[in-house]
Amino acid sequence: MLDDFYKHQAQTTPHPLAMEVAHAEGSYIYDTEGKAHLDFVAGVSACSLGHRHPRVVNAIKEQLDQYLHVMVYGEYVQVPVVTLAKKLAAALPDPLDTTYFTNSGTEAIEGAIKLARRVTGRSELIGANHAYHGSTMGSLSLMGFEQRKSAFRPLIPDCRFIDFNSFDHLARISDKTAAVVVETIQGGAGFILPKHGYLKALSARCKEVGAFLILDEIQPGFGRTGKLFGFMHYDLVPDVVVMGKGMGGGLPVGAFTASAAHMKQLQDKPKLGHITTFGGSPVIAAASLATLNEIQESELMPETLEKEALFRSLLKHPQIKEIRGKGLMLALILENADITNRVVLEAKEAGLILFWLLFEPRAVRITPPLTISKDEIRKGCQVILDILNKIDSE
Repeated sequence: MLDDFYKHQAQTTPHPLAMEVAHAEGSYIYDTEGKAHLDFVAGVSACSLGHRHPRVVNAIKEQLDQYLHVMVYGEYVQVPVVTLAKKLAAALPDPLDTTYFTNSGTEAIEGAIKLARRVTGRSELIGANHAYHGSTMGSLSLMGFEQRKSAFRPLIPDCRFIDFNSFDHLARISDKTAAVVVETIQGGAGFILPKHGYLKALSARCKEVGAFLILDEIQPGFGRTGKLFGFMHYDLVPDVVVMGKGMGGGLPVGAFTASAAHMKQLQDKPKLGHITTFGGSPVIAAASLATLNEIQESELMPETLEKEALFRSLLKHPQIKEIRGKGLMLALILENADITNRVVLEAKEAGLILFWLLFEPRAVRITPPLTISKDEIRKGCQVILDILNKIDSE
């Protein structure tokens, strides 16, 4: 199987971790040798409720007995899709009441920037330096990291950049700007939180010049920061909120939500202004609805902040220079990339799954399932501390 993996499946790096997965349950992934791996990554923030959560699995099975894909997106009334859209509208502040479902977060970004250009009649898009919104051409055009873009140019024209958290750069947003697209919390850059008042000032500037504010909640969304969406900590309402990852309970999904008045402009002039065949899959919508219900009806969101505090109290070591992030979206900042690489790789051998971030080579990603127990947190943190102590002793 490993040989076939390297021979027939396209790889994204020269050296994938290449664990052969047998099954997964709760906070653990089990390899084909029967070894249990405690998961501090959750499929890169995607498995909000851990692996094979019973509520999600049951929702999928029930929908499988009804129907799978039946028609291109937006034509038929499908109960799980409509119910999910209605529940999202109830959970989001006005006027965010209409959701377009896609297959992934990056596809949702594409739809959101098309919507902004359609509504405003403008072309300029402004992204943030060191931003990551996905790898399709529109998302790549808004990635503020030239090293990862240069091989694929030319990209979408009329994209400009500001520094995240720079109040001075807000003046670059003008009446030529269709949209500003930023992550509520910058992920690939190292889990950078917005400064006090920054997102509110950014929103005010967008309103002043008539530009859309599109907030990328693909990673912070669905309870990971202690609220359903990260922006809810910062006293503002975006024009469009983009979601994905943890929304689907482990299935591929994305969505963007805006006002009904704005979203209607994708219906005409031209008709079919944004199309997806499999977006809004009834099976994935059923899984997403189960995930949303569990997050809202349980104590997982407030417990997320308690678990953050536990991580911060346990992960104290001379090699850990900083812990960034919020809730269960955390990054350990170590002395250098070599130490980070050792921690990630040696943790894997010790039965703990950690991972890297895109643009910050010193960072160790810690984004476990929201359902992780405090005992599991203690167990995993001890593995990290043991590795750091070993490095110190050499």
